[in-house]
Amino acid sequence: MDRRTFLATGAAAVAVPSLLQASPEMTDRAKKFISAHEAKFHKLDIAAGIAWWDANVSGKDADFQKKEDTQNKIDEALSDKKTFAELKTLKEAKDKGEIADKYIARQIDVLYLIYLEKQVDPALMKKMVEKANAVEKAFNVYRAQVEGTEYPDSKVRKVLKESKNSAERKAFWEASKGVGKNVEKDLKELVGLRNHAASELGFKNFHAMQLFLNEQDGESLIKLFDELDELTRVPFTKAKAEIDEKLAANCGVKVSELMPWHYHDPFFQESPAVFDADLDAPFKKADILKLCRDFYAGIGLPIDTVIAKSDLYEKKGKSPHAFCTDIDREGDVRVLANIVPNEYWMGTMLHELGHSVYSSKNIPQSVPYILRSESHILTTEGVAMQFQKFSKSRAWLEEMGIKVEDPKKFDEAAAKVLRNELLIFSRWCQVMLRFEKGMYENPEQDLNKLWWDNVEKYQLVKTPHGRHEPDYAAKIHICSSPVYYHNYMMGQLFASQVHHALVKAVYGENVKPSSVTYVGKKEAGNFMKEKVFVPGKLYDWRGLTKHVTGSDLSAKAFAEDFQG
Repeated sequence: MDRRTFLATGAAAVAVPSLLQASPEMTDRAKKFISAHEAKFHKLDIAAGIAWWDANVSGKDADFQKKEDTQNKIDEALSDKKTFAELKTLKEAKDKGEIADKYIARQIDVLYLIYLEKQVDPALMKKMVEKANAVEKAFNVYRAQVEGTEYPDSKVRKVLKESKNSAERKAFWEASKGVGKNVEKDLKELVGLRNHAASELGFKNFHAMQLFLNEQDGESLIKLFDELDELTRVPFTKAKAEIDEKLAANCGVKVSELMPWHYHDPFFQESPAVFDADLDAPFKKADILKLCRDFYAGIGLPIDTVIAKSDLYEKKGKSPHAFCTDIDREGDVRVLANIVPNEYWMGTMLHELGHSVYSSKNIPQSVPYILRSESHILTTEGVAMQFQKFSKSRAWLEEMGIKVEDPKKFDEAAAKVLRNELLIFSRWCQVMLRFEKGMYENPEQDLNKLWWDNVEKYQLVKTPHGRHEPDYAAKIHICSSPVYYHNYMMGQLFASQVHHALVKAVYGENVKPSSVTYVGKKEAGNFMKEKVFVPGKLYDWRGLTKHVTGSDLSAKAFAEDFQG
């Protein structure tokens, strides 16, 4: 997950009109507006980035207060009515073709959506920041408690992955969900505040507004996810039946008795490790950080400066999750993580460092400040997922110098797990998209029922009998990254499509995409840099997909990946 998506929104596509309509006067006004914005916001953005980082690393009240204060300063500046009026005039001029320069036109589009979101009552905006800050802090400091003992997230995952005792699994699963009860009240208030803000700007609800601000629309999105539902339903059902048999056997229960705590991930968003090879085994004595450093250096995308500024291991008060942040758009890029020597954290580090190479480290300083970031949420998530998958590749491990016991067994298990992960993740994203859409459309309904109805429909996981806890609120993205999760799935489509294009361009027409690891192949890094990273935000996500792959975003390559 990338912090920048918390502070900036997507941008509209650039339509470059006829030069005959260009107005030197409006172009000059646009240049002045852009310069003034950068002069004012560059320092504010850096201060907010550092405050956000410090709060998540320390968990201290003072740091969270500073984070809130810096965000309020940004919101106050973006909400200025006079400034927005000028920007609106420039946007209208650009739409009429009076601003022909594509870089200037694109920056006006980007800025318009960033400012538009803040044109609400300042008191309301501050209240939203305050509530969001409180919820985020609650997540950061929460640790699961079982029989009076506090456990880190890594311990919860270990129990859910290894324990054969259903009662123990249930206790740790329920403890992991306890944060939901802690934040439920604030989250419900936050949903109401967000909907109020959206209505002030003329939107039906916050969900609809966020899609607009990220150049997406609800109708097209649901159509895409309906198609994905059709595409994945049957293979997912078959894959889950095989997984369920193994889970039941491992825990000594009937398949019909399986409950959410029998799955290895608290939300069943990842494939349980139930096949014949231990995918964690190669990493138990491996140096995950060194593997990442060597891999990215080998493809010409070194990460040493990122690692030097990062915070990578567990400690009290620190966020138990992982993210990447670009502090200044001038190369100060950092990763927060909690590395444990297993496959999960190998994949997570490849993911977060994938974000880091798609940043101002590799987007040239010649790209205007406003465009010096990823094209879209889904494109940076796609790049991160593109690299993450190698943690399950035996070929990648061996090429990186890691010995794999019984390679054939590992290959078979890893291929099955990777295929299942694509299917499982697709179904999990259905839950997140449809739950959030329903929550913002009708926040007064029984939200836990809405949650479990979607879990049962798309993940085929039973609702625990008599369960009335706010389990939906235990998912941090619903609180602090609202209307975000569908971009992970769209990012997966982007990742598959870009990978297939890279293989064709770098390795040749007849090479199977599933056989390619990028290891030591600087041409692979150059492809990513030149095609994906260098344009920054010049293209919207549709334009970048077409620029890189020659085609519109679709599920074709993704379907080939999970079918293969």
